[in-house]
Amino acid sequence: MARIIGVGIATLDIINSVDGYPAEDAEVRAATQRICRGGNTTNTLVVLSQLGHCCHWAGVLADEPDGQRIVDDLKQYQIDTRYCRVVKDGKVPTSYIVHNRDNGSRTIIHYRDLPEFSFSDFTRIDLSTCDWLHFEGRNVTETRKMLAHVAENYPALPCSLEIEKGRPKIKVLFKYVGTLLFSKNHVLEQEDNSEDAAQRFLERLHRQFPEKRLICAWGDGGAFGIDQRGVVYHSPPCPPAKVVDTLGAGDTFNAVIIDSLINGLALEAALADGCRIAGQKCAHVGLNSINPL
Repeated sequence: MARIIGVGIATLDIINSVDGYPAEDAEVRAATQRICRGGNTTNTLVVLSQLGHCCHWAGVLADEPDGQRIVDDLKQYQIDTRYCRVVKDGKVPTSYIVHNRDNGSRTIIHYRDLPEFSFSDFTRIDLSTCDWLHFEGRNVTETRKMLAHVAENYPALPCSLEIEKGRPKIKVLFKYVGTLLFSKNHVLEQEDNSEDAAQRFLERLHRQFPEKRLICAWGDGGAFGIDQRGVVYHSPPCPPAKVVDTLGAGDTFNAVIIDSLINGLALEAALADGCRIAGQKCAHVGLNSINPL
């Protein structure tokens, strides 16, 4: 069991399931509605907790009922929130999600009215017993300070960084972490959507950061990775017989990659495990169906 700290945001997800994605200006009735905690980092920690790790979330909470709702949900998974900053004003970030029951896809509209977790907040965390640090690639200026602090004071502490969106100057963060986790959307912001887009992206980045593990989840195309030797690996997808819910599949994949690397697996095996368990997740609603066997 590893002690893992995740730095990022938590959201309140309002998920409306519909039988087909509505056209613009349409009025449709939701088949079901579900309200739950979301957020990339906290989703990843929920999966890591189910895989047997001791997890802590570092983020910002609003002092209002929905903030308590998030804390209560994380407690169910034994996720510690002692490192969070609680603010009196503002609202928990909210994601309004349209879930298409026909194919399992999801469309997200996000609203945020909270400050970001700051470097000052981060310096209050005791990292001396931490085994792995995971960051969302957001708030680049403050995150860079955090990563530089870790590099200077805890140089042997493994770190991973999720890059979901191409935020301005986000590349300055790459040199500080050993494992970079890219989304398909981020890659396609920089590459044409051709068959070898992921491989070209990884090989190009490897030439700039040869000492890093570079990983890209590719949805129904599986996942790609390149190791420090420059060897590219591909794992095919493991879709269920019926896709029910893809929300959180990428966060699940990231969690399994972290778990596999902590347990000493090679990158090729980590990719295969990530695709397999992310596929399992897509057969179920939510993140309570993790089966590492």
